[in-house]
Amino acid sequence: MPPRPFPPLPPLAVDLTRAVREAGGRALIVGGWVRDAWLGHASKDVDIEVYGLDVASLRQVLERLGSVNAVGESFTVFKVESLDVSLPRRESKVGRGHRGFEVVGDPHMSPDEAARRRDFTINAVAWDPLDDTIVDPFAGLDDLARGVLRMVDQRTFADDSLRVLRALQFSARFGLSLEAGTADACRTIALDDLPRERVWGEIEKLLIKAPRPSMGWALGLDLGVVEQLFPECQALVGCPQEPEWHPEGDVWVHTLMVVDEMRARIDDLPRPQQCTLMLAALAHDFGKPATTALIDGRIRSLGHEEAGVEPAERFLDRLLVHTMDGYDVRQQVCGLVAHHLKPGAWHKAPQAVGDGAFRRLALKVDLELLARLSDADCNGRTGTFDCTAGGWFLERARALGVQHSGPAPLMLGRHVLALGVAPGRRVGEVLAHVYERQLDGTIRSLDDAIAAARVFLA
Repeated sequence: MPPRPFPPLPPLAVDLTRAVREAGGRALIVGGWVRDAWLGHASKDVDIEVYGLDVASLRQVLERLGSVNAVGESFTVFKVESLDVSLPRRESKVGRGHRGFEVVGDPHMSPDEAARRRDFTINAVAWDPLDDTIVDPFAGLDDLARGVLRMVDQRTFADDSLRVLRALQFSARFGLSLEAGTADACRTIALDDLPRERVWGEIEKLLIKAPRPSMGWALGLDLGVVEQLFPECQALVGCPQEPEWHPEGDVWVHTLMVVDEMRARIDDLPRPQQCTLMLAALAHDFGKPATTALIDGRIRSLGHEEAGVEPAERFLDRLLVHTMDGYDVRQQVCGLVAHHLKPGAWHKAPQAVGDGAFRRLALKVDLELLARLSDADCNGRTGTFDCTAGGWFLERARALGVQHSGPAPLMLGRHVLALGVAPGRRVGEVLAHVYERQLDGTIRSLDDAIAAARVFLA
């Protein structure tokens, strides 16, 4: 493969590689940065592996460059600002599970030896920025060119069960086909030892970083990952749908199409909202397996929206998903699942849906996210359908100012107390009565609220 120029490294990384060479060692850029740079993708995380210097000597070099934090116990990884700097490591399997390794730093290993511990050949490529030379002992760059994801070492690949999930997200992110021997190895690996947070870490990358996450989920079904880890998703496979509305096939096929449609609609959102929508796209029809029946010759899934909330909660439990950066992802996902048909149903309702209905729904779920899910759900099918409901729904919500939350109450407890009501249950009754009328639109100011409260109290 012809050489390809790498993007500039951060100045600190350049200074570090030079300082290591001056001290008698060699510093290589390793891992994802090399892979992504070769593919022309931007990457922020720079990992550096240092050869020929022991721990004490390496630390002395690093301390001349900036503040140094040591990470890890059995081996040493140094954090220098945004850089991760480590010695090459020897790993021995001593127990079951993702963390069942004894790891020892060994500065005398060769780069070829160190690369053998990595999971896939595309991650076993290193680059020497001073010499502009590539170390690629397992032909990872050739695999990238061929579009193949292949394990490095068949003897040790199965030692780390997380690698199966990494296969899903790498395959989808980079459009790679899993090599047959690697696929066979993945099918033999039990996944019941994986901590939930590590499972979510890989699933999040699949959902957010892959342009077509369906590739990874389809591979996960083929490898048995879906069956082992996500029974709520497995239940969608083979669940029939009415051909008139879903000519694409069963609920699983539809769900993967919706997931890809949703992925195309999230780039302008913060991470918590991105994760919310992708999880909701995956879970939106979890209620169909329990509610699908043949009624009057048609396949129906009556009430599947509400029925999907409980399996969605179980699914989120498996991923240990609750809040992100203070945003209640769990609540919003469940709200989206419970109400995902509302935009379409309201759009074609024979009588116009009132403003109060929008205000009340905004108390339960983010209406802008609901509109996006409606768009993805409608477009995640084969055939031709009218998918304008989401845009109409969002326009109505924005006109009322409730696209992200319900209206704040105009009347507060202190206003009720000022009317001479004693503290207690009666205050709450007044507030609830006034707020209901505010949601209906008959109360639009504090003066209106106070007047309504006086009438209610009288």
